Amino acid sequence: MRRLREAAQLSQASVAARLGCTQAQVSRLEGGSRTPSKYDAEQLDRLFGSGGSTHFADLRKHIVARPGGPAWFIGWAEEVEPIALVIRSWDPLLVPGLLQTESYARHLFANGPRATPDEVEERVQARMRRQRILDKEDPPMLLVLIDEGVLRRRVNGPEVMREQLGHLLEVAQRPSVTVQVVDPDCTAGMLGAFMIAELPIGQPDTIHVDSSAEGYVTADHDLVTSMWERYEAIRRWAYPDRMSLKMIEEARQEWT
Repeated sequence: MRRLREAAQLSQASVAARLGCTQAQVSRLEGGSRTPSKYDAEQLDRLFGSGGSTHFADLRKHIVARPGGPAWFIGWAEEVEPIALVIRSWDPLLVPGLLQTESYARHLFANGPRATPDEVEERVQARMRRQRILDKEDPPMLLVLIDEGVLRRRVNGPEVMREQLGHLLEVAQRPSVTVQVVDPDCTAGMLGAFMIAELPIGQPDTIHVDSSAEGYVTADHDLVTSMWERYEAIRRWAYPDRMSLKMIEEARQEWT
Protein backbone atom coordinates (compact mmCIF):
# COMPACT_ATOMS: atom_id res chain seq x y z
CA MET A 1 0.00 0.00 0.00
CA ARG A 2 2.81 2.41 0.88
CA ARG A 3 4.64 1.63 -2.36
CA LEU A 4 1.53 2.26 -4.45
CA ARG A 5 0.69 5.44 -2.55
CA GLU A 6 4.15 6.88 -3.02
CA ALA A 7 4.16 5.90 -6.69
CA ALA A 8 0.88 7.81 -7.08
CA GLN A 9 2.44 10.78 -5.23
CA LEU A 10 -0.31 10.80 -2.62
CA SER A 11 0.14 11.69 1.01
CA GLN A 12 -1.30 9.62 3.84
CA ALA A 13 -3.69 12.50 4.50
CA SER A 14 -4.96 12.33 0.91
CA VAL A 15 -5.61 8.61 1.19
CA ALA A 16 -7.30 9.13 4.56
CA ALA A 17 -9.68 11.64 2.99
CA ARG A 18 -10.66 9.08 0.36
CA LEU A 19 -11.19 6.32 2.94
CA GLY A 20 -13.06 8.55 5.38
CA CYS A 21 -10.62 7.87 8.22
CA THR A 22 -7.66 9.57 9.89
CA GLN A 23 -4.05 9.82 8.75
CA ALA A 24 -3.07 7.78 11.82
CA GLN A 25 -5.37 4.96 10.70
CA VAL A 26 -3.81 4.99 7.21
CA SER A 27 -0.39 4.79 8.85
CA ARG A 28 -1.53 1.74 10.84
CA LEU A 29 -2.89 0.15 7.66
CA GLU A 30 0.46 0.59 5.94
CA GLY A 31 2.29 -0.73 8.98
CA GLY A 32 0.07 -3.79 9.18
CA SER A 33 -1.23 -2.98 12.67
CA ARG A 34 -4.76 -2.14 11.51
CA THR A 35 -7.20 -4.63 10.01
CA PRO A 36 -8.71 -3.10 6.85
CA SER A 37 -12.49 -2.97 6.64
CA LYS A 38 -14.31 -4.20 3.55
CA TYR A 39 -14.90 -0.55 2.63
CA ASP A 40 -11.18 0.24 3.05
CA ALA A 41 -10.18 -2.63 0.77
CA GLU A 42 -12.69 -1.73 -1.92
CA GLN A 43 -11.63 1.92 -1.87
CA LEU A 44 -7.96 0.98 -2.06
CA ASP A 45 -8.66 -1.25 -5.07
CA ARG A 46 -10.45 1.66 -6.76
CA LEU A 47 -7.66 4.07 -5.85
CA PHE A 48 -4.63 1.95 -6.74
CA GLY A 49 -5.99 -0.91 -8.83
CA SER A 50 -6.69 -1.13 -12.53
CA GLY A 51 -8.90 -3.28 -14.70
CA GLY A 52 -11.17 -4.31 -11.84
CA SER A 53 -8.31 -5.42 -9.59
CA THR A 54 -9.36 -6.96 -6.26
CA HIS A 55 -5.86 -7.20 -4.78
CA PHE A 56 -6.70 -5.43 -1.52
CA ALA A 57 -10.09 -7.14 -1.17
CA ASP A 58 -8.39 -10.54 -1.58
CA LEU A 59 -5.64 -9.60 0.84
CA ARG A 60 -8.21 -8.55 3.41
CA LYS A 61 -9.96 -11.94 3.17
CA HIS A 62 -6.71 -13.62 4.19
CA ILE A 63 -6.12 -11.19 7.05
CA VAL A 64 -9.55 -11.64 8.59
CA ALA A 65 -9.74 -15.41 8.10
CA ARG A 66 -9.59 -16.01 11.83
CA PRO A 67 -12.15 -16.79 14.54
CA GLY A 68 -13.74 -14.46 17.05
CA GLY A 69 -16.43 -12.64 15.13
CA PRO A 70 -17.50 -11.28 11.73
CA ALA A 71 -14.66 -9.85 9.68
CA TRP A 72 -16.29 -6.44 9.35
CA PHE A 73 -16.50 -6.09 13.14
CA ILE A 74 -12.83 -6.70 13.91
CA GLY A 75 -11.78 -3.12 13.14
CA TRP A 76 -14.38 -1.72 15.52
CA ALA A 77 -13.64 -4.10 18.40
CA GLU A 78 -9.85 -3.91 18.08
CA GLU A 79 -9.24 -0.33 17.01
CA VAL A 80 -12.17 1.91 17.87
CA GLU A 81 -13.63 0.76 21.19
CA PRO A 82 -10.28 0.40 23.01
CA ILE A 83 -9.41 4.09 22.46
CA ALA A 84 -12.90 5.61 22.58
CA LEU A 85 -13.63 8.32 25.12
CA VAL A 86 -17.41 7.92 24.84
CA ILE A 87 -19.45 5.11 23.28
CA ARG A 88 -23.14 5.67 22.58
CA SER A 89 -25.19 2.62 21.78
CA TRP A 90 -28.72 1.97 20.56
CA ASP A 91 -30.28 -1.46 20.24
CA PRO A 92 -33.96 -2.11 19.46
CA LEU A 93 -33.77 -5.90 19.75
CA LEU A 94 -31.09 -7.14 22.15
CA VAL A 95 -28.92 -6.22 25.09
CA PRO A 96 -25.83 -4.70 23.44
CA GLY A 97 -22.74 -6.88 23.24
CA LEU A 98 -20.71 -4.83 25.72
CA LEU A 99 -23.28 -5.61 28.43
CA GLN A 100 -24.23 -9.19 27.57
CA THR A 101 -23.66 -12.01 30.04
CA GLU A 102 -21.81 -15.09 28.88
CA SER A 103 -25.00 -17.20 28.95
CA TYR A 104 -27.00 -14.64 26.98
CA ALA A 105 -24.26 -14.29 24.35
CA ARG A 106 -23.75 -18.05 24.07
CA HIS A 107 -27.42 -18.65 23.33
CA LEU A 108 -27.41 -15.98 20.62
CA PHE A 109 -24.33 -17.41 18.92
CA ALA A 110 -25.44 -21.04 19.31
CA ASN A 111 -28.64 -20.30 17.43
CA GLY A 112 -26.90 -18.65 14.51
CA PRO A 113 -26.94 -20.36 11.10
CA ARG A 114 -24.49 -23.26 10.79
CA ALA A 115 -22.92 -22.49 14.15
CA THR A 116 -20.48 -25.16 15.33
CA PRO A 117 -19.64 -25.63 19.03
CA ASP A 118 -16.06 -24.46 18.48
CA GLU A 119 -17.18 -21.35 16.61
CA VAL A 120 -19.73 -20.53 19.30
CA GLU A 121 -17.14 -20.81 22.04
CA GLU A 122 -14.63 -18.69 20.12
CA ARG A 123 -17.19 -15.94 19.58
CA VAL A 124 -18.37 -16.01 23.19
CA GLN A 125 -14.83 -15.66 24.48
CA ALA A 126 -14.14 -12.87 21.98
CA ARG A 127 -17.20 -11.02 23.29
CA MET A 128 -16.09 -11.44 26.88
CA ARG A 129 -12.62 -10.11 26.00
CA ARG A 130 -14.19 -7.15 24.25
CA GLN A 131 -15.98 -6.19 27.47
CA ARG A 132 -12.66 -5.73 29.29
CA ILE A 133 -12.53 -2.11 28.13
CA LEU A 134 -15.15 -1.38 30.79
CA ASP A 135 -12.78 -2.65 33.49
CA LYS A 136 -9.89 -0.39 32.52
CA GLU A 137 -8.62 2.15 35.05
CA ASP A 138 -9.96 4.89 32.79
CA PRO A 139 -12.86 3.26 30.90
CA PRO A 140 -14.86 5.00 28.19
CA MET A 141 -18.19 6.51 29.07
CA LEU A 142 -20.82 4.03 27.88
CA LEU A 143 -24.26 5.49 27.21
CA VAL A 144 -26.72 2.73 26.33
CA LEU A 145 -30.23 3.09 24.95
CA ILE A 146 -32.34 -0.08 24.66
CA ASP A 147 -35.92 -0.58 23.56
CA GLU A 148 -38.28 -1.59 26.36
CA GLY A 149 -39.11 -4.77 24.44
CA VAL A 150 -35.54 -6.02 25.00
CA LEU A 151 -36.36 -6.53 28.68
CA ARG A 152 -39.05 -9.09 27.84
CA ARG A 153 -37.63 -10.63 24.69
CA ARG A 154 -36.89 -14.22 25.66
CA VAL A 155 -33.31 -15.29 25.08
CA ASN A 156 -32.98 -18.90 26.23
CA GLY A 157 -34.99 -19.10 29.46
CA PRO A 158 -36.03 -17.22 32.62
CA GLU A 159 -32.78 -17.97 34.44
CA VAL A 160 -30.67 -16.47 31.66
CA MET A 161 -32.95 -13.43 31.47
CA ARG A 162 -32.88 -12.84 35.22
CA GLU A 163 -29.10 -13.07 35.17
CA GLN A 164 -28.86 -10.73 32.18
CA LEU A 165 -31.16 -8.06 33.60
CA GLY A 166 -29.43 -8.34 36.97
CA HIS A 167 -26.12 -7.73 35.20
CA LEU A 168 -27.57 -4.62 33.55
CA LEU A 169 -28.60 -3.28 36.95
CA GLU A 170 -25.16 -4.03 38.40
CA VAL A 171 -23.16 -2.49 35.57
CA ALA A 172 -25.40 0.59 35.52
CA GLN A 173 -24.15 1.42 39.02
CA ARG A 174 -20.73 2.23 37.61
CA PRO A 175 -20.12 5.96 37.16
CA SER A 176 -18.97 5.36 33.58
CA VAL A 177 -22.11 3.49 32.47
CA THR A 178 -25.63 4.78 31.86
CA VAL A 179 -28.48 2.52 30.76
CA GLN A 180 -31.77 4.04 29.63
CA VAL A 181 -34.92 2.29 28.47
CA VAL A 182 -36.63 3.75 25.41
CA ASP A 183 -40.40 3.93 25.01
CA PRO A 184 -41.53 1.28 22.49
CA ASP A 185 -43.56 3.92 20.63
CA CYS A 186 -40.30 5.46 19.42
CA THR A 187 -40.11 4.88 15.68
CA ALA A 188 -36.84 6.74 15.07
CA GLY A 189 -34.83 3.67 16.05
CA MET A 190 -36.69 1.05 14.07
CA LEU A 191 -34.12 1.01 11.28
CA GLY A 192 -31.63 -0.92 13.41
CA ALA A 193 -28.85 -0.92 15.98
CA PHE A 194 -25.80 1.34 15.86
CA MET A 195 -22.99 2.75 17.96
CA ILE A 196 -21.20 6.10 17.93
CA ALA A 197 -17.66 6.39 19.29
CA GLU A 198 -16.12 9.70 20.28
CA LEU A 199 -12.36 9.34 19.86
CA PRO A 200 -9.41 11.34 21.23
CA ILE A 201 -8.83 14.86 19.95
CA GLY A 202 -7.81 14.92 16.31
CA GLN A 203 -9.70 11.78 15.35
CA PRO A 204 -13.21 11.93 13.88
CA ASP A 205 -16.24 10.34 15.50
CA THR A 206 -16.73 6.84 14.13
CA ILE A 207 -19.91 4.79 13.80
CA HIS A 208 -20.74 1.12 13.65
CA VAL A 209 -24.07 0.37 11.98
CA ASP A 210 -25.50 -3.12 12.25
CA SER A 211 -27.65 -5.11 9.85
CA SER A 212 -28.83 -8.69 9.46
CA ALA A 213 -26.38 -9.27 6.60
CA GLU A 214 -23.26 -7.20 7.23
CA GLY A 215 -22.56 -4.15 9.31
CA TYR A 216 -20.02 -1.46 8.58
CA VAL A 217 -17.68 0.93 10.35
CA THR A 218 -17.01 4.41 9.01
CA ALA A 219 -15.93 7.91 9.95
CA ASP A 220 -17.62 9.46 6.92
CA HIS A 221 -18.79 12.89 8.08
CA ASP A 222 -22.23 12.78 6.48
CA LEU A 223 -23.01 9.30 7.78
CA VAL A 224 -21.75 10.12 11.28
CA THR A 225 -23.85 13.29 11.35
CA SER A 226 -26.90 11.30 10.28
CA MET A 227 -26.36 8.79 13.11
CA TRP A 228 -25.91 11.58 15.64
CA GLU A 229 -29.24 13.06 14.59
CA ARG A 230 -30.94 9.68 14.82
CA TYR A 231 -29.41 9.01 18.24
CA GLU A 232 -30.73 12.29 19.59
CA ALA A 233 -34.17 11.56 18.14
CA ILE A 234 -34.19 8.21 19.98
CA ARG A 235 -32.81 9.68 23.20
CA ARG A 236 -35.78 12.04 23.43
CA TRP A 237 -37.95 8.94 23.94
CA ALA A 238 -35.74 7.53 26.72
CA TYR A 239 -36.94 7.30 30.31
CA PRO A 240 -34.76 8.96 33.00
CA ASP A 241 -31.98 6.85 34.50
CA ARG A 242 -33.72 6.05 37.79
CA MET A 243 -37.01 5.16 36.12
CA SER A 244 -35.17 3.00 33.58
CA LEU A 245 -33.45 0.99 36.32
CA LYS A 246 -36.78 0.52 38.08
CA MET A 247 -38.27 -0.81 34.84
CA ILE A 248 -35.36 -3.23 34.42
CA GLU A 249 -35.83 -4.51 37.98
CA GLU A 250 -39.55 -4.99 37.46
CA ALA A 251 -38.91 -6.93 34.26
CA ARG A 252 -36.28 -9.06 36.03
CA GLN A 253 -38.79 -10.05 38.68
CA GLU A 254 -41.26 -11.09 35.97
CA TRP A 255 -38.83 -13.73 34.67
CA THR A 256 -39.83 -16.52 37.05
